[in-house]
Amino acid sequence: MSALGGAHAVVTGGGSGIGFAIAQALAGAGARVTLIGRDRARLDRAAAGLAAAQAIAADVSDDDAVAAAFRRAADEFGPPAILVNNAGQAESAPFHRTDPALWQRMIAVNLTGAYLCCRAVLPAMLAQDYGRIVNIASTAGLKGYAYVTAYCAAKHGLVGLTRALAMETARTGVTVNAVCPGYTDTDMVAESVGRIVAKTGRSAEQARAELARGNPQGRLVEPREVAAAVLFLCGPDAAAMTGQAIAVAGGEVT
Repeated sequence: MSALGGAHAVVTGGGSGIGFAIAQALAGAGARVTLIGRDRARLDRAAAGLAAAQAIAADVSDDDAVAAAFRRAADEFGPPAILVNNAGQAESAPFHRTDPALWQRMIAVNLTGAYLCCRAVLPAMLAQDYGRIVNIASTAGLKGYAYVTAYCAAKHGLVGLTRALAMETARTGVTVNAVCPGYTDTDMVAESVGRIVAKTGRSAEQARAELARGNPQGRLVEPREVAAAVLFLCGPDAAAMTGQAIAVAGGEVT
């Protein structure tokens, strides 16, 4: 039998980048996967490349949309045994230019979205006395970075949510952990490179090298490396792992 034995896994933001790498890893281990995100066309393309998958378009920061999406997901594959909160967004600005709208966007997608999705799956997980919740935070949830105050605040909040919920569920079969990638070779980092190029006049190669210098290994993390950590936490051998914030960042956070 495959490692995940047909378990239903929900991955938010699963249409590309880290989310799609996670979906591939879970599907490869035997899970049936629901991809949730805002871009339906992208989700459909991603789901088409997986053995047993469905795509549901929803904004994870919208309470009603999340509730409806998880009802649809359960109708097809049953109650989720695995939730990976990967949906996220990053915007940069000096603090004095971080207006309330930017602040609210970062909190809504990166923190409130995870809260709403956890709330949607937890009752069934507790009823089954089994579940795996993995929140994709960031090294920005473990340290500070200049010019991304709102993003750092949201990701620190996500790590706090992880640790608190893990304590509430510690005597059950549900585990709650966070994986905290450093700069990873995804579209989000490509957008960061574009901003650096536009603001500084450096080349794209120079901008990528600047981001890679933050990693003691001198490189960007690969999405599959993040997915491998998530896959372990979702498996049966990770039952004693809960409340952890695991950095996948080449030693940037120790």
